[in-house]
Amino acid sequence: MKKIVLKIGGMTCSACSYGLEKYLNKQIGVKNANVNLVLSIATIEYENINRKKLECYIKEAGFESLGEFKGIDDIDTNNGDKVKLILLGIFILFIMYVSMGHMLKLPSIPFLNPSYPIVLATMMLISAFVFLWYGVDIIKSGIKNLLHKMPNMDTLVMLSVLFSFLYSFYGYINIILGKGEYLGSLYFESICMVLYFIKLGRYIEDTSKDKTKEAIKKLVTITPQNAILKVDGKEKSVSIDEVKKEDLLICKSGNKMAVDGVVEKGKAYVDESFITGESIPVLKEKGSKVIAGSISYDGYIEYRAKKIGRETTISEIVKLVVGATNTKSKIQKLADRVSGYFVPVILTLSILTFLIQLLCGVSLEESFLHMITVLVVACPCALGLAVPLVVVVSNGLCAKKGLFLRNSEVLEKARDIDTIVLDKTGTLTFGKLNIFKFFNYSEYKDNDLLNMVANLEEKSSHPISTAFKVTNKLGVGDFKIINGLGIYGKIRNREYYLGNDKVLSKQKIKNIHKKDYDYLVQNGCSIIYVIEDNVIIGLIGVRDIIRLDIKDTLLTFNQKNMEVVMLTGDNEVTAKIIANELGITKVIANVLPQEKAKHIKKLMDQGKKVIMVGDGINDAPALVSATIGISVNDGTDIAMDSADVILMNNDMANILDLITISKGSYHIIKQNLFWAFFYNICMIPIAMGLLRDFGIHMTPAFGSIAMICSSLTVVLNSLRFGRVRK
Repeated sequence: MKKIVLKIGGMTCSACSYGLEKYLNKQIGVKNANVNLVLSIATIEYENINRKKLECYIKEAGFESLGEFKGIDDIDTNNGDKVKLILLGIFILFIMYVSMGHMLKLPSIPFLNPSYPIVLATMMLISAFVFLWYGVDIIKSGIKNLLHKMPNMDTLVMLSVLFSFLYSFYGYINIILGKGEYLGSLYFESICMVLYFIKLGRYIEDTSKDKTKEAIKKLVTITPQNAILKVDGKEKSVSIDEVKKEDLLICKSGNKMAVDGVVEKGKAYVDESFITGESIPVLKEKGSKVIAGSISYDGYIEYRAKKIGRETTISEIVKLVVGATNTKSKIQKLADRVSGYFVPVILTLSILTFLIQLLCGVSLEESFLHMITVLVVACPCALGLAVPLVVVVSNGLCAKKGLFLRNSEVLEKARDIDTIVLDKTGTLTFGKLNIFKFFNYSEYKDNDLLNMVANLEEKSSHPISTAFKVTNKLGVGDFKIINGLGIYGKIRNREYYLGNDKVLSKQKIKNIHKKDYDYLVQNGCSIIYVIEDNVIIGLIGVRDIIRLDIKDTLLTFNQKNMEVVMLTGDNEVTAKIIANELGITKVIANVLPQEKAKHIKKLMDQGKKVIMVGDGINDAPALVSATIGISVNDGTDIAMDSADVILMNNDMANILDLITISKGSYHIIKQNLFWAFFYNICMIPIAMGLLRDFGIHMTPAFGSIAMICSSLTVVLNSLRFGRVRK
């Protein structure tokens, strides 16, 4: 069995992806097809047919194959025209005032009122042309999909718009001929509003999808574009594509590893936090493995390429992220099915209305009007706005709480969350080395002693030096690094050693501060003895420290009956020390990115609704695999881009605000959907003429007004949620 991923053109809504997926799965030779609307790709498993046949199937379904999907670089993004939407939105308000202002007895605009029917009708006709041009892509899509027997939302919009235009244009001709009474038979404003609101909803949806695509594309920027190749003892700069397995590469201080490999010569401290979660850089020497994208802090190493291209660790993470994005939730599948049936049902009802009216002796013109009315009144504006508007309002509320949402699904899912999974480094902690505890055994003031240490550490390239900050420059002489022990230097003719306990043995100094040393070790610190003229004058514990107020937040999670889990790539000893301080009872340590995603999936397989909070690239697969992925604001760019939510102020307590807003928004969404469906259930029978014998009937004009009222109901209800939440 073969497998191919094809890029698809022409998909505009969930009905498209559902229809294409359903069509492909029925074809001979296709064993399984999955269509991803977000990435615009189709993953197809097939046998006994070729790619050309698959592309024929796609064309038969009314779409276009744009070739094989090679990887992340093939993902396309389309930026919506916000300025155009704003300008046309203002124009829509003007059209509504002109066309309906007189009904509400509002002040009329000179020459643009029923007293001047030709001028008013001409202005409305020009407006209709403007919006027909603006929505020409929808009309083309609707016609194409109707011809290919794959009707979608665009088809419904296209038919209602074109039928309304033809009927209105007939009325316009009569007005030109002097029959002013036909002014009430113009529905040009309905055409404008239908197209505008559909485009507005599509803009909101496309913006969300484009952010997802851009987040995935940023994964490839982790690895450098060039590498330094060593050939016959000489250095040569080459592109990453030129690197082959077993090539000997060079990485200097400040550079990134080009590929996965093994060190053959040299030493360097390397930052792998983006992949392992470890905050402290790791010493790499002969025989050590290095990972593409990791950064060398200092030193010089030569390493042999072992994994290149799609085999590298970061490429594996890319696959996991794309794979997670390609899956569909139950809600999405349900939405696809509803979209797949909605359009054919409305089309069928409109045709039946026309035929039944004719059979009942109704005139051709009136039967045609009933058919148009069904299409106009059933236009899915309210359905299309029901969710996106609440998302916009909720996004505003979340932003005030320091929460930035990447997609609307977050608002559907957050209300059911029962498990909070937290990365350690950079999430529960600051992700940077800081002074945890400082013991001063000298007569120096604390600030003065720390400043001396900072001046000495400034000469060092060791990662621990980043924990200290010079406040006053001092002259440091005879500085040298003592491998495996620490550093040495002179200040004001006094000799200083900074290092671990081994420096005490070398200088034959008795350790009388063992109790303080044990305390720092038990708290997971890296130890620095400060020695002045062979006397211990200070003891410093350096480690990644816990974020402020996080303990109270975790206590609140527990009070809300939410299970809290620490999931980290750090070692188990350090992880448990932090967990004990925070009162976290469940700890999963020593896990790689692929394993993090597996642990998240394991929790979700148990029926749990999981929020994953992380800050590093190593968290990306877990973030996209969780029910909701949340990244802190000072995390790496890719972690932020892979997450569903960005925690702008790094306050974990705002996760509870997200859940509260989610529950409120879901309640409003249900109300909006109820009113949208209730509107259709009430209006469609009237539009079909089923209640005519009871004196209840509807014209296309009333249908367009009813459609507008339905949309306004959804808008006002959504805005009400914003006022209530404030």
